[in-house]
Amino acid sequence: ILFETVVHIAKAQKDFFLKNDATNGDGLNFLSNQNMSVVNQKAYEGTIIAHTEGGTPNMVLEMPEVNESELGYLIYFFEKACAVSGYLLGVNPFNQPGVESYKKNMFALLGKPGYEDAKAALEAKIG
Repeated sequence: ILFETVVHIAKAQKDFFLKNDATNGDGLNFLSNQNMSVVNQKAYEGTIIAHTEGGTPNMVLEMPEVNESELGYLIYFFEKACAVSGYLLGVNPFNQPGVESYKKNMFALLGKPGYEDAKAALEAKIG
């Protein structure tokens, strides 16, 4: 792994307290009367510490809150990161030869006109 990406949301849209369960069936009663935002913060901190101690670099993407604009920025970030990664690896991230291959195979196997020769060859491979 090159690095871990952690998305941290600074301000929760809603917050609530965890309630005590009489049966404690999930074993999480130690969290009762705890604010969920505190639980999420501790999960975030624990993740960062574990990755750091394990020698895995961390990248934290801090989102001020969850809304349409922030999610749009996050999606754009990952799309751009994917494209840049492809170019750095010498792969055209916008070319989908695998997708084209499966579409041609699918069309041939479904009997689309013009794919008769390919259909026979593919069916021979299938058995």
